[in-house]
Amino acid sequence: MLSHSTEPSAAGLSYAAFLDAWQQKLAAGTTGLDPQARRYYFYAKYNWERAEAVQAAYAPSEGLRRAMEAVQAPQHWIVLTEDWCVDSAFVLPVVARAAALSPLVTLRIFPRDQHPEVMDRYLTNGARSVPKLVAFGPEGAELFQWGPRTEEASARRQQLVAEGLDKAAISAQMVAWNEAGGWRGVEAELARYVAEACERVETASRA
Repeated sequence: MLSHSTEPSAAGLSYAAFLDAWQQKLAAGTTGLDPQARRYYFYAKYNWERAEAVQAAYAPSEGLRRAMEAVQAPQHWIVLTEDWCVDSAFVLPVVARAAALSPLVTLRIFPRDQHPEVMDRYLTNGARSVPKLVAFGPEGAELFQWGPRTEEASARRQQLVAEGLDKAAISAQMVAWNEAGGWRGVEAELARYVAEACERVETASRA
Protein backbone atom coordinates (compact mmCIF):
# COMPACT_ATOMS: atom_id res chain seq x y z
CA MET A 1 0.00 0.00 0.00
CA LEU A 2 1.35 3.44 -0.93
CA SER A 3 1.85 6.02 1.79
CA HIS A 4 -0.28 9.16 1.81
CA SER A 5 2.76 11.22 2.82
CA THR A 6 3.53 13.80 0.15
CA GLU A 7 6.86 15.12 -1.02
CA PRO A 8 8.29 18.40 0.32
CA SER A 9 7.54 21.54 -1.67
CA ALA A 10 11.16 22.80 -1.44
CA ALA A 11 13.27 22.15 -4.52
CA GLY A 12 16.51 20.92 -2.96
CA LEU A 13 19.80 20.72 -4.87
CA SER A 14 20.81 18.63 -7.83
CA TYR A 15 23.60 16.17 -7.04
CA ALA A 16 25.98 18.27 -9.15
CA ALA A 17 25.03 21.44 -7.25
CA PHE A 18 25.55 19.68 -3.93
CA LEU A 19 29.01 18.57 -5.04
CA ASP A 20 29.80 22.09 -6.24
CA ALA A 21 28.82 23.58 -2.87
CA TRP A 22 30.93 20.96 -1.12
CA GLN A 23 33.96 21.80 -3.25
CA GLN A 24 33.47 25.52 -2.72
CA LYS A 25 33.45 24.99 1.04
CA LEU A 26 36.71 23.07 0.85
CA ALA A 27 38.29 25.66 -1.46
CA ALA A 28 37.43 28.43 1.02
CA GLY A 29 39.71 26.87 3.63
CA THR A 30 39.61 27.32 7.39
CA THR A 31 40.63 30.96 7.79
CA GLY A 32 38.27 32.70 10.18
CA LEU A 33 36.41 29.57 11.22
CA ASP A 34 35.66 28.93 14.88
CA PRO A 35 36.84 25.61 16.39
CA GLN A 36 33.55 23.81 15.73
CA ALA A 37 33.38 25.01 12.12
CA ARG A 38 37.01 23.97 11.60
CA ARG A 39 36.18 20.50 12.88
CA TYR A 40 33.26 20.19 10.46
CA TYR A 41 35.44 21.49 7.64
CA PHE A 42 37.84 18.62 8.13
CA TYR A 43 34.98 16.13 8.37
CA ALA A 44 33.84 17.42 4.97
CA LYS A 45 37.38 17.23 3.59
CA TYR A 46 37.92 13.60 4.61
CA ASN A 47 34.43 12.70 3.39
CA TRP A 48 35.17 14.17 -0.03
CA GLU A 49 38.11 11.81 -0.32
CA ARG A 50 35.94 8.88 0.82
CA ALA A 51 33.18 9.74 -1.66
CA GLU A 52 35.73 10.01 -4.46
CA ALA A 53 37.08 6.57 -3.58
CA VAL A 54 33.58 5.06 -3.71
CA GLN A 55 32.85 6.80 -7.00
CA ALA A 56 36.03 5.40 -8.53
CA ALA A 57 35.46 1.87 -7.24
CA TYR A 58 31.74 1.47 -7.89
CA ALA A 59 30.03 0.08 -10.98
CA PRO A 60 26.29 -0.73 -10.87
CA SER A 61 25.43 -4.42 -10.94
CA GLU A 62 23.03 -6.03 -13.38
CA GLY A 63 20.59 -6.49 -10.50
CA LEU A 64 20.45 -2.76 -9.84
CA ARG A 65 20.20 -2.01 -13.55
CA ARG A 66 17.20 -4.34 -13.84
CA ALA A 67 15.54 -2.74 -10.82
CA MET A 68 15.95 0.74 -12.27
CA GLU A 69 14.78 -0.39 -15.71
CA ALA A 70 11.57 -1.57 -14.04
CA VAL A 71 10.69 2.02 -13.10
CA GLN A 72 7.83 2.84 -15.47
CA ALA A 73 6.55 6.09 -13.95
CA PRO A 74 8.35 9.21 -12.73
CA GLN A 75 9.94 9.03 -9.29
CA HIS A 76 11.36 11.90 -7.27
CA TRP A 77 14.10 10.92 -4.82
CA ILE A 78 15.24 13.23 -2.06
CA VAL A 79 18.25 12.60 0.15
CA LEU A 80 18.58 14.42 3.45
CA THR A 81 22.27 14.65 4.27
CA GLU A 82 25.28 16.85 5.06
CA ASP A 83 28.80 16.85 3.69
CA TRP A 84 30.20 16.26 7.19
CA CYS A 85 28.26 12.97 7.51
CA VAL A 86 30.65 10.05 7.13
CA ASP A 87 27.88 7.53 6.39
CA SER A 88 26.71 9.72 3.53
CA ALA A 89 30.19 9.82 2.01
CA PHE A 90 29.92 6.09 1.38
CA VAL A 91 26.20 6.00 0.49
CA LEU A 92 25.45 9.05 -1.64
CA PRO A 93 27.64 8.13 -4.66
CA VAL A 94 25.79 4.81 -4.94
CA VAL A 95 22.36 6.45 -4.67
CA ALA A 96 23.31 9.06 -7.26
CA ARG A 97 24.59 6.43 -9.71
CA ALA A 98 21.39 4.43 -9.24
CA ALA A 99 19.18 7.44 -9.91
CA ALA A 100 21.15 8.21 -13.06
CA LEU A 101 20.28 4.77 -14.46
CA SER A 102 16.66 5.78 -15.04
CA PRO A 103 15.48 8.81 -17.02
CA LEU A 104 12.31 8.69 -14.93
CA VAL A 105 14.10 9.29 -11.62
CA THR A 106 15.07 12.76 -10.45
CA LEU A 107 17.37 13.17 -7.45
CA ARG A 108 17.51 16.18 -5.17
CA ILE A 109 19.72 16.71 -2.13
CA PHE A 110 18.37 18.47 0.95
CA PRO A 111 21.09 19.65 3.35
CA ARG A 112 19.68 18.55 6.70
CA ASP A 113 20.46 21.68 8.69
CA GLN A 114 18.92 23.96 6.07
CA HIS A 115 15.67 21.97 5.99
CA PRO A 116 14.75 21.02 9.58
CA GLU A 117 11.05 21.00 8.70
CA VAL A 118 11.70 18.29 6.11
CA MET A 119 14.16 16.36 8.28
CA ASP A 120 11.69 16.22 11.14
CA ARG A 121 9.27 14.30 8.94
CA TYR A 122 11.80 11.50 8.49
CA LEU A 123 13.37 10.89 11.89
CA THR A 124 15.01 7.59 12.78
CA ASN A 125 14.14 6.56 16.32
CA GLY A 126 13.50 10.21 17.08
CA ALA A 127 16.88 11.37 15.76
CA ARG A 128 17.80 13.45 12.71
CA SER A 129 19.96 10.67 11.31
CA VAL A 130 21.36 11.04 7.81
CA PRO A 131 21.61 10.11 5.04
CA LYS A 132 17.91 9.47 4.54
CA LEU A 133 16.51 8.66 1.11
CA VAL A 134 12.79 9.15 0.50
CA ALA A 135 11.22 8.28 -2.86
CA PHE A 136 7.95 9.68 -4.20
CA GLY A 137 5.74 8.71 -7.10
CA PRO A 138 4.33 10.96 -9.85
CA GLU A 139 1.43 12.14 -7.69
CA GLY A 140 3.70 12.91 -4.75
CA ALA A 141 2.81 9.81 -2.73
CA GLU A 142 5.67 8.33 -0.75
CA LEU A 143 7.00 5.07 -2.22
CA PHE A 144 9.71 4.16 0.28
CA GLN A 145 12.26 5.39 2.80
CA TRP A 146 15.80 4.09 3.16
CA GLY A 147 18.62 4.95 5.56
CA PRO A 148 20.60 6.05 7.33
CA ARG A 149 22.51 2.75 7.03
CA THR A 150 22.11 -0.69 5.53
CA GLU A 151 20.67 -3.41 7.72
CA GLU A 152 24.12 -4.98 7.93
CA ALA A 153 25.77 -1.71 8.95
CA SER A 154 23.08 -1.04 11.54
CA ALA A 155 23.52 -4.50 13.04
CA ARG A 156 27.28 -4.04 13.12
CA ARG A 157 26.97 -0.69 14.86
CA GLN A 158 24.52 -2.07 17.40
CA GLN A 159 26.97 -4.86 18.18
CA LEU A 160 29.74 -2.32 18.83
CA VAL A 161 27.41 -0.40 21.13
CA ALA A 162 26.59 -3.62 22.98
CA GLU A 163 30.30 -4.25 23.43
CA GLY A 164 30.56 -0.98 25.30
CA LEU A 165 32.68 0.99 22.82
CA ASP A 166 32.47 4.75 23.04
CA LYS A 167 31.22 6.95 20.21
CA ALA A 168 34.67 7.72 18.79
CA ALA A 169 35.71 4.07 18.74
CA ILE A 170 32.44 3.04 17.11
CA SER A 171 32.84 5.70 14.43
CA ALA A 172 36.43 4.63 13.74
CA GLN A 173 35.45 0.98 13.38
CA MET A 174 32.51 1.77 11.11
CA VAL A 175 34.70 3.95 8.89
CA ALA A 176 37.26 1.16 8.64
CA TRP A 177 34.53 -1.34 7.80
CA ASN A 178 33.15 0.89 5.06
CA GLU A 179 36.60 1.60 3.66
CA ALA A 180 37.12 -2.17 3.45
CA GLY A 181 34.02 -2.43 1.24
CA GLY A 182 31.12 -2.46 3.68
CA TRP A 183 29.43 0.30 1.66
CA ARG A 184 28.83 -2.13 -1.20
CA GLY A 185 25.78 -3.49 0.62
CA VAL A 186 23.93 -0.26 -0.16
CA GLU A 187 23.29 -1.32 -3.74
CA ALA A 188 21.47 -4.59 -2.99
CA GLU A 189 19.15 -2.95 -0.47
CA LEU A 190 18.42 -0.06 -2.79
CA ALA A 191 17.64 -2.42 -5.67
CA ARG A 192 15.25 -4.34 -3.40
CA TYR A 193 13.46 -1.19 -2.23
CA VAL A 194 13.06 0.07 -5.80
CA ALA A 195 11.79 -3.29 -7.07
CA GLU A 196 9.28 -3.61 -4.23
CA ALA A 197 8.06 -0.04 -4.82
CA CYS A 198 7.55 -0.78 -8.52
CA GLU A 199 5.57 -3.89 -7.65
CA ARG A 200 3.34 -1.92 -5.27
CA VAL A 201 2.73 0.75 -7.91
CA GLU A 202 1.80 -1.89 -10.48
CA THR A 203 -0.54 -3.63 -8.04
CA ALA A 204 -2.21 -0.34 -7.13
CA SER A 205 -2.71 0.50 -10.81
CA ARG A 206 -4.60 -2.78 -11.32
CA ALA A 207 -6.82 -2.34 -8.26
